[in-house]
Amino acid sequence: MSAKAFIDEAAAARQKIAVASITLAELVYLAEKNRLPFEAYEGLKQALVDPEHVFTEAVLTASIVESMRRVLRAEVPDMPDRIVAATALYFDVPVISRDRKIRGSKLTTIWHAVPSHLNHRIVK
Repeated sequence: MSAKAFIDEAAAARQKIAVASITLAELVYLAEKNRLPFEAYEGLKQALVDPEHVFTEAVLTASIVESMRRVLRAEVPDMPDRIVAATALYFDVPVISRDRKIRGSKLTTIWHAVPSHLNHRIVK
């Protein structure tokens, strides 16, 4: 299943998809490096304050940090990616990510190629 289809199904079922707080920071960073438009950050920020939106923020907590110990650094070496992975483990949900190392780890992931113009809408 593609990430877009997964998100669309969750929205249609009025379910929520947790977005790790670190994802917002990553979007700012990538926009500053001109790898994503700033609108990607602004769009996600607006989505997270809309109680009707499918996305909800998963704030980094000590419990999620503890879950990082279950994400092998050898499999997912980048700290932001480990936080995203740990967030998914903590909530016992799959990770929506196109990151090769996350997809290559033992975590359950959702990703399927989407058109490049949609990439900024998909949450890591």
